[in-house]
Parts: sequence; structure tokens; C-alpha cells
Amino acid sequence: MANAVLERGLKQAEEERRDEGAAGWAAPAATATAEALTPDTVSAWDGAPPVAGAGTMTMGGVASATGVLLVLLLAAGVVGWNLVEQPVPGQVEFPGWMLVPLLGAVGVAIVTAFKPPIARFTAPIYALLQGIVLGAISRVFEEEWDGIVLQAVAITAFVLAAMAFLYATRIIKVTDRMRRIVVGATLGLFVFYAVSLLLSIFGVQAPLIWDSGPFGILFSVAVCGLAAFNLALDFDLAERGVRAGLPKHMEWYCGFGLMVSLVWLYLEVLRLLGKLRS
Repeated sequence: MANAVLERGLKQAEEERRDEGAAGWAAPAATATAEALTPDTVSAWDGAPPVAGAGTMTMGGVASATGVLLVLLLAAGVVGWNLVEQPVPGQVEFPGWMLVPLLGAVGVAIVTAFKPPIARFTAPIYALLQGIVLGAISRVFEEEWDGIVLQAVAITAFVLAAMAFLYATRIIKVTDRMRRIVVGATLGLFVFYAVSLLLSIFGVQAPLIWDSGPFGILFSVAVCGLAAFNLALDFDLAERGVRAGLPKHMEWYCGFGLMVSLVWLYLEVLRLLGKLRS
């Protein structure tokens, strides 16, 4: 679901850049011919060459922003881990206070998704809040299944490296059709999660999906695969932003999107390992 919203933010940033370029500092008559010849007037989706500039985003900048956000996420995760009291053996119960940073993270994520220019400020806040939640969840799972967190981190890192390699070598090519399929499937999944959560309030559960049986395991494997393909969309989002010469703040915006996908992938891997070890 994050990519569907971030895609809108990317197009919004490109439109703003075009408007700024159209305004310019010279008179319209003097700049009309120059604008027609500059790469800034060519859309990133039309195969334009990269646009260099001190105030534009770069892939290195996206990587740096993502790295900073992940460090903040891990640091806050340590705090969340230590805030959890030792759970009762055999019971996977999450602390009630976890709802506060979780709702805060969701709120900040929504603001960030629709306001790309402030991503450099809100994305770190999201990383800290989400890190506390992630640390608490990880502690509960670790107390129930020893060593599961290290396994989940290793698998998530491996999937990230594999998807980066497959995307860089163009073994996986993000086309419009692939983008529509992945975004549609992701939206459908989150709608399913929302409906399941609503039904659970009234005591209605979907045991075949959430239990540790074969169907539940296959479902988790499919969801992990979907989360992995969202990483490819994140790489494509950043690459198109660089090609379009979008502003520097979009590095944090794309880094935020990549971190959201990584967090989702990690949680799904953690859930899958929990099912396999139940």
C-alpha cells in the first residue's frame, strides 16, 4: 500500500519541479526555446537521461538517507526491546503500551506520504516510533522462540540484497504492468488485514490464514514474496526520481518508502518463522 501512495508523491514532486522550471527567472519569450531543449522538460517516464544538479536527488543520497533511518530504527528497537517485561512462557502477548507508538508511527507515516517536502523531518520520527514497536514485537517473539529474531533479520537482509541484485542486473524489470499488479495485490492484502482485524473485534477469526497449518504457512510465504517485490518498486521509484532530477528532499521520501517495505518484510518473515516453529 505504501508504494501506491508514494507513487502519487513522486508525481507530485515532478509536477512541482516542472512548474518551477516553467516559471524561471527570465521572460517567457526568452526561455521558451531553451526550455524546449533542456532535459528538465522531459519526463523520467519517457527515458530521459539523468539530470545532475546540486539540489537534486541522487541514488547515493537515497542510500544514505535509508541508512540513517535504519540506524534510528535499530536504536529505537533496542529501547522497545528493553521496555518489554519478560513474557509468560508459551504466551505470545504484546504489551498494551505498544499501541501508543504504533498509532503515532501510522499518523506520521500518513503525513510523510502526502507531504514529501517534510520527509527529512518526519521520516526520522517515524523510524524512532516504528523502531520501538518493532523492538517490542521482536522481544515477545524471541522469548517464545529462541533465536527467531536473528533468523528473521538475516533472511530480511538476504532478500534485500537479492532483490537489489536482481533489479540492478535487470533480471527483474519493473514495468507498468508489474507495478499495477504489485500495488493492486498489496492494496488488496491490506484491505484483507483491515477486515480481519475488524472481524477479530467481534470474535471472528480466519484460522486457515493465521494458524501454523500448511495453508497458513503458504499464505505467509506469498505475503513475504509480495513484500519482496515491493522492494523492487521502491528501487524503481528512487531511480525514476533521480532520472527526473527531483529535489533533494525526495531522497528522504524514497528512503522512507524503502524502510516501510523492509519493516513489513521483516514482520512477515518473523510471522512465517513463528508458524514454522509452532
